[in-house]
Formats: sequence, structure tokens, C-alpha cells
Amino acid sequence: MPTDTRRSAPPLHPAAAPRPATSRPHGKARSPLAALVLGFFLLFFALPVLWLVLAATKTDDQLVHGDPLSFGSWQALRANWEALTAFQDGAILVWLGNSALYAFLALVITLCVAIPAGYGLAKTEFRGRNTLLVVTLIVMLMPNATLVVPLFLELNAVGLIGSMWSVILPYSFYPFGVYLAYIFFTTALPTELLDAARLDGCSEFGVFRRVALPLAAPVIALVGFFGFVANWTNYFLPYVLLPTSGQFPVQVGLGELLNNVPQFNPTVGELAVQRPQLALATLLAITPVLLVFLFSQRFLVAGMLAGATKE
Repeated sequence: MPTDTRRSAPPLHPAAAPRPATSRPHGKARSPLAALVLGFFLLFFALPVLWLVLAATKTDDQLVHGDPLSFGSWQALRANWEALTAFQDGAILVWLGNSALYAFLALVITLCVAIPAGYGLAKTEFRGRNTLLVVTLIVMLMPNATLVVPLFLELNAVGLIGSMWSVILPYSFYPFGVYLAYIFFTTALPTELLDAARLDGCSEFGVFRRVALPLAAPVIALVGFFGFVANWTNYFLPYVLLPTSGQFPVQVGLGELLNNVPQFNPTVGELAVQRPQLALATLLAITPVLLVFLFSQRFLVAGMLAGATKE
């Protein structure tokens, strides 16, 4: 009986098999609606900042009648700087120095208090722990303006009204920082790691200082950034507690400048402040926050993602 000597063709190697056409991944597809929304928000936030930067380079007449997005001149910028620094013998520089002093001293106290407090709430058991956590959350959600009157009465009782500590000490109490530290130590710090340190003979303070604190660098940067921004931009509390212009932070100083702009206060006399000078002062007030954000954004991203995933 004849046999078929033909060999069947070997199967195609997987690498040689034709690949079906695949569509573009959805994650990389460009959505016209998403681009439109992003473009709208870019214009909404970027145009006012661009206008503010350009306004500082113009005269008052150019600011009102010229192209709003045109550059003025370096001479006008220099004249605006000289006029701004001449207002009340350089008050703007004093206000910036006060803001830096208040914000950084309060930030140091905040970090020394909020990080250990968050660690204690997350990793220790004691009576009243849940109540303390609930109180922290309630205070965190309360508007700052609701606390001004109680703070004023307390600081007045101890004789601190009118001193820099009347601003620094309330700034230092930052419940949101405690909550951020609590979330980090609860979700991102394994309890087994702390138990191993205790077995090696570390005290509780040693466990915190040698193990927990070095691993908490992202959340320390996060608490530090949010605390600094909250301290730098606070207006109402120092406005109520500080009586003299020489003690004002820059946010309250901007209100003082605004009161001396003729278009907002027609009663001002020879010490009038022009609108380009007010724009320049605003730029000076927001520049420190912008610089802190640019230099710390890598740590901010790490802090916000810490604890997002759990092994």
C-alpha cells in the first residue's frame, strides 16, 4: 500500500505569526473634549498670572489704555520698584521679612508637633485616642475665621496681643498636618518593622527617631509645604491681632497698599500707590510660595502617593 511521504508544514513560530491590527491604547488617545477642557483651565489660570507679570512693567496709563498682554518697559519696572520700596520707607521689605519670620518659626513648631502627634495617633493605643482623632478632624474642617474670637480672648488673657507670638503660636497648631502624618504612618509604615526595632532594644522614642522618622521624609515635606503656604497666605488672623504696620505680614501689607490706591480710595493724598506698583507687590508676595513649590515638588509627589498602595 503506498504511503504518503509528504510532510506536513511545521506550525508557524509565534514570532512569525501575523499580528492582528491593534487599536491605539485608550490611555494615549487624545480626546478633543479633554484637550478643550485643559486648554480652558490653562487660559483661566495662566492669563491672569501673565497679565499680573506684565502689569508690573507698565505705567498706570499703559495699564489702563494699552494692550493688556503687552510688555511695558524695563524703565517702568524700575520706576515701579523704586516707588514701591519708597512707600512708608520700604514697608514692603519689612512686611516680607515679617512674613518669612512668622511662617518659618511656625513651620518649625508645626513639624516638631504634627509629625510626632500623627505617629502617636497611628501607632499607639491609649485611652481617648479615637476622641482626640475626631476632635482633630473637626478642628481641621472648621474655617479659620471661626477661631479668631476664641484665639483673641485666649491670647489677650496671657498678654500676647500685639506680639509676634500672637501670630506664630496659632499658626503652629496645624491639625491638617497631624491628619496627614496619621494617614502616612497608618498606611505606609509596617508595624512589623517597628516591632523588629523594639526587639533589638530600641525604646519607643528610639523607634520613632531611628526608624519611623527617616522613612517619613515624604510626609514631612508635604506637611511642611502645606503648613508654609497656610502660614504665608493667612490674612485675617494677623489683621486682627497685630496693631501696627511695622508688624504686618505681606498679606496684610497688600491691604494697606490697596487702601492707598486712588482708584480704590479717592481720599488718599500724596502717598498714593499706582496700580502697577500694587501688581509688583503682589508678585513679590507670591514668589516665595512659587519657589518653595518648584524646589519641593518631587517630595510633594512622593508624599501624596505615600500609602496609596499597600502590599
